Amino acid sequence: MSEFEVEVVFALPQKQFLLTVLVEGGETVAEVIVRSRLMETFPDYSLAELALGVWGREVEENRIVKAGDRIELYRPLELDPREARRQLALTGGTMSHPDSD
Repeated sequence: MSEFEVEVVFALPQKQFLLTVLVEGGETVAEVIVRSRLMETFPDYSLAELALGVWGREVEENRIVKAGDRIELYRPLELDPREARRQLALTGGTMSHPDSD
């Protein structure tokens, strides 16, 4: 089988980490994440607690990767977006970016 590149992405609140990984055909999303060693960089997170996606669509960890895939790891939400907006509204705040003034 031929080799090809895929990206593995993990975003924290203040920074996004992107790695390009060379893979063999037939590898799964989970196998590529393990080979990327990204989880070793973030020991506070386990692969089992993260949702996985490819180009913004949630996928199972056993999905076979394809050339050009962008594998994304999604952290659990700290606060439901609706609840965050509700709490901001109670204090008179908005969801606008702080630099947009």
